[in-house]
Amino acid sequence: MCGIVGYIGARETKGLLLEGLKELEYRGYDSAGIAVLQQGAFKSFKALGKLVNLEEKCANYATEGFAVGIGHTRWATHGKPTELNAHPHMGQFSYVVHNGIIENYQELKREMIEAGKTFLSQTDTEVIVHLFEYYFEQGMEAFEAFQATLARLEGAFAILLVTTSLSERIFFAKHGSPLIIGINAQHEKFFGSSDAALIGKCDQVIYLNDGEYGYLDPETIALFNKEHKPITPALCALPESKLSAQKEGYRFFMEKEIYEQSTVLSDAMLGRLGDGEILFEELDSAILEGIENVTFCSCGTSYHSALAASYLFERLAKIETHVAFASEFRYREPLLRKSTLFVVISQSGETADTLESLKMAKAAGLRTLAICNVDNSSMVRLSDYTILARAGIEKGVASTKAFATQVAVLWMLSLYFAKARGTMSREAIAAEITTLREVPAKTAVSDALHERTRRLSKRYLHGHGFFFIGRDVFYPLALEGALKLKEISYLHTEGYPSGEMKHGPIALADPELFTIALLPRHMLFDKAKSNVEELSARDATICVISSEPFEKADDFIPISTCNHYMLEFFEMMVALQLLSMEIAVRLGNDVDMPRNLAKSVTVE
Repeated sequence: MCGIVGYIGARETKGLLLEGLKELEYRGYDSAGIAVLQQGAFKSFKALGKLVNLEEKCANYATEGFAVGIGHTRWATHGKPTELNAHPHMGQFSYVVHNGIIENYQELKREMIEAGKTFLSQTDTEVIVHLFEYYFEQGMEAFEAFQATLARLEGAFAILLVTTSLSERIFFAKHGSPLIIGINAQHEKFFGSSDAALIGKCDQVIYLNDGEYGYLDPETIALFNKEHKPITPALCALPESKLSAQKEGYRFFMEKEIYEQSTVLSDAMLGRLGDGEILFEELDSAILEGIENVTFCSCGTSYHSALAASYLFERLAKIETHVAFASEFRYREPLLRKSTLFVVISQSGETADTLESLKMAKAAGLRTLAICNVDNSSMVRLSDYTILARAGIEKGVASTKAFATQVAVLWMLSLYFAKARGTMSREAIAAEITTLREVPAKTAVSDALHERTRRLSKRYLHGHGFFFIGRDVFYPLALEGALKLKEISYLHTEGYPSGEMKHGPIALADPELFTIALLPRHMLFDKAKSNVEELSARDATICVISSEPFEKADDFIPISTCNHYMLEFFEMMVALQLLSMEIAVRLGNDVDMPRNLAKSVTVE
């Protein structure tokens, strides 16, 4: 969950590294650091907390002329957030930054301590630099020492290493964690763990694959595959605009991204809605040949979109559907049959557990599909088929527009499969498509809705917890609403199917238990209403989100009158996001960068 940057060139290096880290701060913000190698000497800075602390520490430092630099923003996996545990980590004459986990680091650390190496941090990363220097001191050339180091590492990693023995060179390696090389017309060279760090600096990039490694210097891009054979880099164009990554006057990226949902949902549907069918150029008829069921595998918010999709796939496409947490799927020895279409869902395309589950499915010969927001991400490149969510850059750690576009894409996909399987008439599919066209307007944030959630937020700052409840496809939406509030408010929340409250959770009902109830007019309204009445009879405090006023609700957030339950779904989604954000704002929390979380979870 860390951000990595690197630079080789003659521009002021510190500033370029900090600019890149600022674009990646969403990936980790427990600590940050940089190391610059110029004229054979290192200068390094580290700071605890957010990037501004590092900027203040190195405010009086600048480079002139050619230099090599690496930088890192950290989200702690091994060792607490401290300056000693912050990257870059140093040896006697080298520095390293690393994203991922070295699973055998304890064994390697003991070996290096026995060899006389001194460790300063509690991290797994530090073994990399000591291994490298150990092999170098045994008489190996620097690149040989780097290769020997990589051969000893087990786990996931993206690595940049610089050493005074070759002061114009950066060694790099990628295995399981993202790493991108960028170049420009001025022959400058850059590294980033995401496109965001490279936009505006490069015009071409190289997306590294697992097992690839090598080195860069002013004249050379040396790239090798996992068989240690030299390969020719595949250069891709990089977009030039950063506009979508700016706040554009909103208080927070999360707020901006909630307001953007109407636009990005239009983008997600662009060119995909035909008169009586869904058009996915990314797919072909072979995707369903021999397929009897679908397994969705994902984590967090993406799991909730998968769970919502499972209702749509079984209802519309009449295909057996399973949903799995990737973190559990990996280790339960699942039965993988070739009659299963394996679908992974991820905003970043780099989520470690989901990516490893995808690799398992590929190894078992399953047909695979990725629903992803980031082109050229690891999942996109590995899957047989890909559908991009088209949400644009999402910088708020608590996902909003990525969830919205995932659900929209999955709804479209269920209709695509319904047509292919003959489970719906052309007229029924056309009616669903007409409804899909209404979704962007339903997610446009009105002043009245935002003001309503802002005013209500002050009533929900205490108590002993929240229940978010809904039925059918609104149960996954309740889970997502609970997760949003949990992530950014740090209040205890749970999502439940409305009908399950009586099977235990209702024991907690009292005035200090806040219930956020989703009551869609077009999906089991009377059943869900009865469940809420059970809570009301136990004196729980109830906030209802519905188009229908509910006399027993303490608070009410109205949505418009809709003619389809999925339109109610998307309107309620916006209300839940706004309410969570406004509660967090009143509590004084950092909405965009909640504690203990990072945007791209690239460790298991």
